[in-house]
This record gives sequence, C-alpha cells and structure tokens, in this order.
Amino acid sequence: MAAAAMLFGACCEKQCDTINPTGVVMDNILSRKSVRSYNGEAIPDSVMENILRAAMAAPSGRDWRPWSFVVLTDKSQYDSIFEGNHNMQKFKESGAIVVICADTIHMGPTRDNPDGPDVAQVNQLWRDDMGAVTENLLLAVEAYGLGACWTACYPYAETMAPVKRCLGLPASVVPYAVVPIGYHDGTTQPKDKWDPSRVHNGRW
Repeated sequence: MAAAAMLFGACCEKQCDTINPTGVVMDNILSRKSVRSYNGEAIPDSVMENILRAAMAAPSGRDWRPWSFVVLTDKSQYDSIFEGNHNMQKFKESGAIVVICADTIHMGPTRDNPDGPDVAQVNQLWRDDMGAVTENLLLAVEAYGLGACWTACYPYAETMAPVKRCLGLPASVVPYAVVPIGYHDGTTQPKDKWDPSRVHNGRW
C-alpha cells in the first residue's frame, strides 16, 4: 500500500485527469529499465529519502530487515571505493550511488525464547530480502522519472573488498549491490520480458 500511495502521488504531480492506481503500479513495473548513462545532476534529498522509504517497504524473512544503505555523492571517492569495477563511467555520471548492504547476522530474541535476550543468529534469508529491497528501490527510481542500474557487488570478492574496506562496513555486513541513480535522456527503453512458455498451470 505504501508503494502504491507513492506512485499514486507521483501521478497526481503530473496532473493526470483520470487516475487508475492499478494502472499506475503496472505501468511503473513494466516501464522499469536499466539506465547506464546520466547527466550528473544532483538528486534532491527529499526524493532520495522517498526512494529509500520505498526500498525499506520490501518484505523480509522473519521481519529481520537486514538492509542498510550507504548513499554516495562525492565522485572523488569513487576510484578507491569501486577499484577495478568496470562500471566506473556510469558511476561518475550518476547523481548519486546507493550501496545496498546486508547484515548477515541478526541480533534479537530467538523463536524459542521470544522474550529472552538478544542473541546473534545467522540470517539464512538475507539474499532473498536483498533482492526484494533492491527491486523496490529500482521501481521507486522509475516512479520519479529517474534512471538506475543494478550492478552486482556480491558475490564477487574482488568487487566487494574495496567497497567493504573504504566504506568501513562491519565484518558481518556484505555490500550486496551498487546502484547508480540519475537523470537520463529517456532513450533507454524497457524490455518486454513476458514469455507465456515460462508459465505452467497445475504442474510443470
């Protein structure tokens, strides 16, 4: 509902004469694309906050919410943070970069003792949660008319190492994805990925 409300509000800002919330949500999902070039314009803080709010509205196994975000705008740091990453050009053209991080250890009471003390527990579902939170972020970016590109950090050790070191991430925290966000020229078009042969009714 929160994501739908945000999208509804975005459409209202465009002064739509007739608004169909279902259509707005579906159009947003089907319009999402991977944008790889930007004009470098800064992204307003209020827009970035709403994008991150949408990201944090993602579902989470056991409601552990392992996500954290590092928002970067200082391009002079990028060479050290993303050392050896071939995506450097689009990183530097973006208005901001969001490094989506996952804490693989959850501190909290156990299921067997919900009123007990916090205990360190391995989160076996963090990868699922991070896929959901990243997709939410990308859809929010699309709703604001911005572009983004999901670039993998995890599971590549050579890519994760400088990010983890330069950003001072705790030992249990994994840099999952690096997402440049920015204003673009609108030439990139979404891909139609619908394939009815992938749908099996009743059984495979």
